[in-house]
Amino acid sequence: MILIDGKLLASEIKEKLKVEVSELKQKNIHPKLAVILVGDDFASKKYVNNKKIACEYVGIEQELIELGSDIIEEELIKVIEKLNNDESVHGILVQLPLPKHIDSYKIISIINPNKDVDGFHPENVGKLSIGCEGLISCTPNGIMRLLEKYNIDVWGKNCVVIGKSNIVGKPITMLLLKENATVTVCHIETRDISSITRQADVIIVAAGKLGLITSDMIKPGVVIIDVGINRNEDNEICGDVDFDGCKNKASYLTPVPGGVGPMTIAMLMENCVKVAKNISLYHE
Repeated sequence: MILIDGKLLASEIKEKLKVEVSELKQKNIHPKLAVILVGDDFASKKYVNNKKIACEYVGIEQELIELGSDIIEEELIKVIEKLNNDESVHGILVQLPLPKHIDSYKIISIINPNKDVDGFHPENVGKLSIGCEGLISCTPNGIMRLLEKYNIDVWGKNCVVIGKSNIVGKPITMLLLKENATVTVCHIETRDISSITRQADVIIVAAGKLGLITSDMIKPGVVIIDVGINRNEDNEICGDVDFDGCKNKASYLTPVPGGVGPMTIAMLMENCVKVAKNISLYHE
């Protein structure tokens, strides 16, 4: 079994971005990411901090806008619209989840799609679904880059996606189809998932259920990409895959942590630089 090292590839990407950001700054273009954090959710704060560290390393300026959990929807929209009109801001990110009284879909739809570095705006999702150029959501894009790095060709292969979220399941399905994979999507209502996963050449699991994929559910030589983030009884971070049980049967396997997670951050940085580079083309 070959361990897919997301940390290593993410590091390589960030090193490349560092050079690109430096070149942009020589043209007086300073890539800037605006992050909106609503409330004081511990996990959200941790994710935002990880993004801040990556921005600092690559050279992207970050503006963190912290808002109270009691903010009304209209006020949040005003904040986003101001950033939409701010030419110094290249990327806008609203950290999810939002408080229950705020419509997440509505908020994401307000973001200028050209600054939507998360790739969640309906326009970017639509472009992805028909194979047009746009900003691709970070985790699915990171998964495809890992497959590419390890020369894992999905052309004509049976790929099983477990999870149908707008953040991972649906966009990774679109990206796999673009590469001519044969894709089956499973979810919480799927009956007898094992009968489907045993036929899979590639499994991408993003269900958020500890130990969902066990060795009896996979065939020898399968490639497994584990997107899940859970905590076990010892409070250790684990994925959706029984790692110890599957590692001797799979040909490639991502660890949790250290697999897909670092790539998500790297792709966010890449999207922000991509927007800034497009701006630079307008200036030339």
